[in-house]
Formats: sequence, structure tokens, C-alpha cells
Amino acid sequence: MDIMENELVSVAMQIILHAGDARIKVEIALKQAKQFNFTQAKETIQEAEECIHQAHISQTEVIQNETRGKTYEPCLLFAHAQDTLMTIMSELNLAKELIDFFEIMNNKIENN
Repeated sequence: MDIMENELVSVAMQIILHAGDARIKVEIALKQAKQFNFTQAKETIQEAEECIHQAHISQTEVIQNETRGKTYEPCLLFAHAQDTLMTIMSELNLAKELIDFFEIMNNKIENN
């Protein structure tokens, strides 16, 4: 089977692209937080969450299709896409906690 005939390739690329966009937004949000721009950082995190949501939609469609009995040829690129998505979701979760922590610490310092 030609790689381009494998429909998982296009799904994998969508997941990787959306997850990559999320990673860029997470990096931007952390830089904004380091500049004490917490409102903008949280807005950028929301943008990253939307990118993750879009990637997750693509992944979920494949999973739901498999539960309905559709089979797919194995695709290393799809496995890589899922790994990428999970990694960036973890980065996003950690970044949200860090931004909250930075904001709490900044507020404590300003109020003393």
C-alpha cells in the first residue's frame, strides 16, 4: 500500500500540526508569564487548548471508527502523532500550573 493511500497519514498530519501549534502557543504563554503578563498568558493558553482540542477531534474520529469495526493499516506516523499529542498535552497542563504559580507568587510579593 502506498503511504498516501493510508488515510491515517492525513489524520496523523492534522494531529501533528494542531499539536505543534499548541506547543508554540504554550511557549509564548510561558514567555508572557515571565514578563508578568498573566492575563495575556492565560489567553494564549486558551488558544493552545483549542489547538489541542482540534487535534483530539482528529484522533477521536479514528478511535471511534475502530470501535465501529473499521480497520486501518498500521501507521508509524499515526503512532508518532498520538505520542506528540500526549506529550504536548502534558506540557500544556504543566504550563497552566506554572503560570498560576507565577501569578500567585507575584501577587504575594506585590501585597507585602
